[in-house]
Amino acid sequence: MKFEPTPLKDAWIITQTPIGDERGYFARAFCQKEFETHGIPSSFVQGNTSFSRDVGTLRGLHWQVDPAPETKLMRCVRGAIYDLIVDMRPESPTYLRHFGIELTPDNHRMLFVPARFAHGFLTLEPDSQAYYLVGGFYTPECERGVRFDDPKLAIEWPTEPQVVSDKDRSWPLL
Repeated sequence: MKFEPTPLKDAWIITQTPIGDERGYFARAFCQKEFETHGIPSSFVQGNTSFSRDVGTLRGLHWQVDPAPETKLMRCVRGAIYDLIVDMRPESPTYLRHFGIELTPDNHRMLFVPARFAHGFLTLEPDSQAYYLVGGFYTPECERGVRFDDPKLAIEWPTEPQVVSDKDRSWPLL
């Protein structure tokens, strides 16, 4: 695996390095030792999958606060998504800055989302599916969110979000 820091403190792009032969390829998707070598927390407690039929489906932006923060390791296993994170830690030098990256099965990229980062993604192809590991249990009373179109964040999504849940449309502005 190749580890590349993002412009946001503590967030990482992790690229699988496939080894191929006539059968196809093999690639490691997670290695606790390699994650720890890069200072990345690796105590995942849950694996989730998300399927979206339509292009332009937006999920997010949400995160969990103390005492139940979550880390995530995001991967697209079908279709394509634009994965986006926002640093919501007031003490961080990258507070309120955002970073986005396209994840596809073919580019073998994953995004490590640190605790207390808002996270969301937008589907770029029909029938897109994300699979992700989570480092904390979902705790509804600790969930927070911010609108995907908050002018203070000025996020430039690669395409206009078309399908957004009522919940995600109703998050407050900063």
